[in-house]
Amino acid sequence: MANPAQASLFDEALAPVHPVSVMPLTSATTSGYSAKDIEVLEGLEPVRKRPGMYIGGVDERALHHLFAEVLDNSMDEAVAGHAKIIEVILDADGSLTVKDDGRGMPVDAHPKFPRLSALEVIMTVLHSGGKFSGKAYETSGGLHGVGVSVVNALSSALSVTVHKDGYEWRQSFARGKPTSTLDRIGPSRRHGTSLTFAPDPDIFGEDVAFRPARLYRMARSKAYLFRGVEIRWTCAPERITDQTAAQAVFKFPGGLADFLAETTEGLETVTPEPFAGRIERSGEAGAVEWAVTWTPAGFGEADSFIRSYCNTVPTPEGGTHEAGLRAVLTRGLRAWAELTNEKRGTLITADDVVAQAGALISVFVRNPEFQGQTKERLSSIDAQRLVEAALRDPFDHWLTAQPKSAGALLAFVVDRAEERLKRRKDKEVARASATRKLRLPGKLADCSGQATDGTELFIVEGDSAGGSAKQARDRRTQAILPLRGKILNVASATADKTGGNKELSDLMLALGVVGGARYREDDLRYERIIIMTDADVDGAHIASLLITFFWRTMPDMVRGGKLYLALPPLYRISHGALTEYARDDGHKEELLATVFKGKKPDIGRFKGLGEMMPAQLKVTTMDPKTRTLARVSIPRSEEAVEDLVEALMGRKPELRFRFIQENAEFAVAELDV
Repeated sequence: MANPAQASLFDEALAPVHPVSVMPLTSATTSGYSAKDIEVLEGLEPVRKRPGMYIGGVDERALHHLFAEVLDNSMDEAVAGHAKIIEVILDADGSLTVKDDGRGMPVDAHPKFPRLSALEVIMTVLHSGGKFSGKAYETSGGLHGVGVSVVNALSSALSVTVHKDGYEWRQSFARGKPTSTLDRIGPSRRHGTSLTFAPDPDIFGEDVAFRPARLYRMARSKAYLFRGVEIRWTCAPERITDQTAAQAVFKFPGGLADFLAETTEGLETVTPEPFAGRIERSGEAGAVEWAVTWTPAGFGEADSFIRSYCNTVPTPEGGTHEAGLRAVLTRGLRAWAELTNEKRGTLITADDVVAQAGALISVFVRNPEFQGQTKERLSSIDAQRLVEAALRDPFDHWLTAQPKSAGALLAFVVDRAEERLKRRKDKEVARASATRKLRLPGKLADCSGQATDGTELFIVEGDSAGGSAKQARDRRTQAILPLRGKILNVASATADKTGGNKELSDLMLALGVVGGARYREDDLRYERIIIMTDADVDGAHIASLLITFFWRTMPDMVRGGKLYLALPPLYRISHGALTEYARDDGHKEELLATVFKGKKPDIGRFKGLGEMMPAQLKVTTMDPKTRTLARVSIPRSEEAVEDLVEALMGRKPELRFRFIQENAEFAVAELDV
């Protein structure tokens, strides 16, 4: 298996739609496996060994996540009321400094590790810090000792200076380990923490460096999120770009309302004033700040946007707080429609409400739950309840206080709803017409549904598997297109050869689209495209070829999350009336050790999808109620993905050979787990 830092599009890019448990290989599938093969990683070694598990990769985006972790800690001091000023300094050598005037990291001896200072524990021990119990911080964006210790592990040099209890203290680190003791420098009347670090080129590469413009934007956006903080930016002359300044001060008394005003400056809006405000709930409920407006013109390249934050941490993938905002706006406008006798208000959905809206939502909650260490999606149910409870009455009052503006907004949203319904009807008619007029591929077993919503095209390996799939499918929503073996590798074929390939032409015809710059998602005849191949090496190769074809021919389809992989089982395990299916050898061993413990079940290995009875194929692979799908997504920069596709699937075998050489050790290490 490849190093996660260099994994291919065809393994790292699979985001399971339903949870998938993957078991490591056990002694049943390896030889010579004993205690000496067990490797124990100590301290921060796991972070350096697998940085992607902690910061999502080792690319430019992950590099800037280090800055976010350090800045979050200073912001937590500000939100807790202990800091007012934060300084961000980008030095000429590329190192970064973040200072605050908060309480300062604790420097006294740690009770559990009496030989170490609390500062050293925070910097070198994962899952240590003052934010777990809630006593030091009511709300926090980071977890001291998780984020900052990861920063320490991935820095070639890091130093911490603390002003606390009348003294200045300092300690240095490198690659996660102390290079000095905690020294008391001298007396000081100041208070706060200053942390300077330089990313380790051994982890991120020599060419990956902080982008001043990105740091500038990140620092500025933080100042909007908490109106009580002032963030000072300083950039070395050697690092200044057209999009940054040598010095700047960010302080916004209006908070998110100021942010939205700057974003919408010069744009026509549906209502003169945005719906904006801030509410702090008593007790442990938390606080919510929001700002929403609507514009007919859209926002530059996008018709709309929602930017959400939890405890000042951006959540680009949204989550429960966004769901709460959408629900409040939708219910409020429907209620206003009913109050004003606007019958068309029943057509409104949440998508209509945010179709051309610019929205900002920031919540402060205790013990937030995120999906993943990089905190890109909030999953706390309490956050949705908080937002709905906090915004319900203010939105109703905002509509009531300005009936003329409320009427204009309702009319605007109803128009969006009617446009949506018209597009859907036109699409249904177009799909029905296309089905009648197009000469669809002879092997395509199309679905009977006229609407695109909810439909799926299964691209199946071979006629035999296609026959089983046709019997197992839901004829209303599931279409089947069998392919003959391995398709053309478009990454190494000429354009003429690709254009003249019948298998690929049939596939494009079934999808109803044209490739390249002429691709339009509205032409796509199915909501989901599902690659369904055998659970073996040949099946994986066919899936790789198909993903390469879709990425090279219609990347917007991949970006839009339309492409999936089916995950058929490899084994059928039965004992009496009990039957289970295993995805792979590891899963089989897990089932034998748990579900069938102490029994001697029958174990059958499927040679391919064509061997499966239609009922088995349906329940394991095709029925939405019981199946597991993996969505193909783009987990890194598209340039990096394109380079990887070219290396693994392109015309130069030396690139593949180099990849194997660089990653062979990781494959061996994985087998030794």
